[in-house]
Amino acid sequence: MTADAAQTNGRNAEDIAALAKGGRTNVFGFVLRLAARIPFLFIAGRLYGPEALGRFAYAILIIEFAAQIASMGLRRGLAEILSEQDDAVKSHSHGVADALLIGILVSAMGAAFLIALPQLMFPNSGLNGLDRFLPIVIFFIVITDIALAALAYRFDVASAVRARAVVEPWTISIAAGALYFYSARDGLIIAYVLSLLAGLIVALYPLWRSYGLPWGYRPDIANLTAITRRNLPLAAADAADWGSRRLDLAILGLFASPAVVGIYYVAQQVASLPQKLKTSFDPILGPVITRNLQTKQYGEIARQVGQVGFWIIAAQAGIALALGIPGGGVMGLVGPQFVGGTGALAFLLAAEVAAATAVVSEAALIYMARLRNLWISLATLGLQVLLSVILIHAVDWIGITGRSRGLFQAAAVALALMLALAVSSAIKARLLEKLLGAPISIWRWPLVWAVTAATVVGVAATYLPEWAELSIGIPAILGVYGWIIWTRGFGADDRALLGKKKKAPTI
Repeated sequence: MTADAAQTNGRNAEDIAALAKGGRTNVFGFVLRLAARIPFLFIAGRLYGPEALGRFAYAILIIEFAAQIASMGLRRGLAEILSEQDDAVKSHSHGVADALLIGILVSAMGAAFLIALPQLMFPNSGLNGLDRFLPIVIFFIVITDIALAALAYRFDVASAVRARAVVEPWTISIAAGALYFYSARDGLIIAYVLSLLAGLIVALYPLWRSYGLPWGYRPDIANLTAITRRNLPLAAADAADWGSRRLDLAILGLFASPAVVGIYYVAQQVASLPQKLKTSFDPILGPVITRNLQTKQYGEIARQVGQVGFWIIAAQAGIALALGIPGGGVMGLVGPQFVGGTGALAFLLAAEVAAATAVVSEAALIYMARLRNLWISLATLGLQVLLSVILIHAVDWIGITGRSRGLFQAAAVALALMLALAVSSAIKARLLEKLLGAPISIWRWPLVWAVTAATVVGVAATYLPEWAELSIGIPAILGVYGWIIWTRGFGADDRALLGKKKKAPTI
């Protein structure tokens, strides 16, 4: 083996190790996020009720959509900006300053727009207190996102876990419980603001430690304009991807009552837990892919995308089974009136598995085919809207009435999301294979064996009392599934995800 080949192999091994380290941290973050999310949903459902939760859900839907646009695609695009600069800390700190300045300026426009039109956030209820000024939190969200993206460029995923999986969810859970006694009407929104502020503080400190202050920085209008223009397709793709996970709630809100929206929001929050596993790989994949693009190692990119894609699908399928099969018990933890959202929960969990291939493919497409990726994302949104409307009306055609009508409509929009994301995954994976000139191997047959065995165990657990179904059934599902994946599905590179290292290549 030549010295150059050995160096390339060594760097590729380091890339897999970096991806594996990020994966381990993200799995740990998922456990922490799950531990914090359940108390919040319990408090919100039991104390505030589905109607207050529905009002809260719609308001933050609009806020977070504005924040998604204001981030200008820099959560993923920042890696490319920094990779094109010198390795000097000063140069990188100026690149981060450029990104933050762009985010702040666009956030100011978004916040001003929503403050002027607060009815967009609260279409079915009146304004209370300081509701009009809720859009100020757009700044908190955008600055935190960019700060964590900058840290992830240097493979610091732990800071994102601290901010997103510990500080934010635990702050909103504790604050929501305490503020209920101050205001049952506004407690959820105030708790949300406090959680974002706490997350911002936790993200800025490690950013300062890693990059320092941007001494000598002067905004260059031409450079800022160029960055903004280059990131517009990525920003639109991010907004489309984010919208696909929120559009279902918005569509449902047009047809169903606030109480049904609140029930669906709980199902959405439970299903979004495995979603974090894949989205948190984006900042880690970005630097690895951009370096390989510069050296035209397309085959290595295909291998890394396939590797991470399998990790994500394997983890998400297990989580979907563990939360979906005993879904009635999981939803019942929030409150008995939320059990009717079990059908929506099942489809939402399946949608996360279906979307995994699109997400990892897009991690490379945003650098290789931004406009085509954008058009696919927009077409996916259009397909989702079309399917949602058709399936919602199908509920009426079937003749379902009463309270069940709203719950079936909730399941319908979740089914539409699952189908649209599955189509998107197939198209984006095929496009990336064509661009790389190499196959992307994400699917493995042991997944079928693991899912089958875990399903049998899970169905058997549903015959147990509810407390046993949750306390015994969920660990049993995960245990059987994990054992089969580990023994039959994982290879040497996969075991690096759990800290098993391969021997270094010899020359």
